[in-house]
Amino acid sequence: MANAHHPAAPLGGSLVTPTTLLLAALVLVAAGILAVRFLFGLGAVTNISDGYTWGIWVVYDVVIGSAFACGGYTIALLVYILNKGEYHPMVRPALLASLFGYTLAGIGVIFDLGRYWNAWHIFWPGYAQINSVMFEVAVCISAYIIVMWIEFSPAFLEKFGKKELKKKLSKLLFVFIALGILLPSMHQSSLGSMLVVFGNQIHPLWQTILLPLLYLMTAVLIGFAIVIFEACLSSAGFKRPLEMHLLSKLSKLMIWVLAAYLAVRIGDLLVRGALVRMFEGSIEALMFWIEMGLFIAPLVILASSSARLNPSKLFIAASSLMLAGFLLRINSYLVGYEPPIGWHYFPSVPEILVSVGMIAFEVLGYIVLVRYLPILPGNVETTVAQIRK
Repeated sequence: MANAHHPAAPLGGSLVTPTTLLLAALVLVAAGILAVRFLFGLGAVTNISDGYTWGIWVVYDVVIGSAFACGGYTIALLVYILNKGEYHPMVRPALLASLFGYTLAGIGVIFDLGRYWNAWHIFWPGYAQINSVMFEVAVCISAYIIVMWIEFSPAFLEKFGKKELKKKLSKLLFVFIALGILLPSMHQSSLGSMLVVFGNQIHPLWQTILLPLLYLMTAVLIGFAIVIFEACLSSAGFKRPLEMHLLSKLSKLMIWVLAAYLAVRIGDLLVRGALVRMFEGSIEALMFWIEMGLFIAPLVILASSSARLNPSKLFIAASSLMLAGFLLRINSYLVGYEPPIGWHYFPSVPEILVSVGMIAFEVLGYIVLVRYLPILPGNVETTVAQIRK
């Protein structure tokens, strides 16, 4: 999956550093809390209730976590559908981050289920609820996790010298690449469809029949942003030069999609007559303003071509867009959710620590694998001519 000029290579280096030790400690804290959860039930560590049956674990682990894992999906769209082969060096790093994000989202569902021992029902035809949006999301995410492990397997085969097996797999890989584009398109839009089913329980600033489209568009946007974000952090953390000629072009695509999203979002509010609700003196209106401000900021930051060549501005714009997508999902699933009077929810400290622990596990796994497997391009040199091209 790496290009011919810069074949992927393990970074090497020590796996035991202050950063990895801190991440491991956060993972252990989360594991301890989850042990209590499985021994004494959800009520022992969470603030969910009959009025708020979905807490931060479901919203972050599945709804947000899967969106943050769309880097592989977005790069696959560019490379394999739009035939932008120049982005090929980004495929493996993006796919690795997606692999961890989706796998943890799938595992995280087990934490969220009261009767977790029945999770296997999802895969048994006798229990299939084919008219259920949640069923479609569960099956698609589960299938996509398997597809990504197969897509990523060439990195393991290269590491262990299984060249013949890799060649055989390469002949079939196009099937899995196609599935790797279809499945996220289905379940990312369906995460919006689940809110449509909620009807008037969702605040008008977020409740719209266009939610499937909005969720899919923001998943693509977050995919662009997370690739830029990870590239900047990888460059700083591993002291590698940035592939600015690619990131600059990627950011240009990102702002065009972002402009289209904002046009659809604001147009929908106008057509539904819901735009006036943003001027209410409520927490929902305040959170809406923050969300929209974070979506608009990258357009302002990256308006000029010179700004798109500035690593700091790219990083800030990508971070803003990730926060915007994060808030859209928090707002629509939690802040904008209007249960019967008397029910309230705010995540408990253990809930937050488990979410932090899952993020730490993902980052730790990424560090370990890029040091051990051929994932990042080797000998990357970015010239002024490449950047200006």
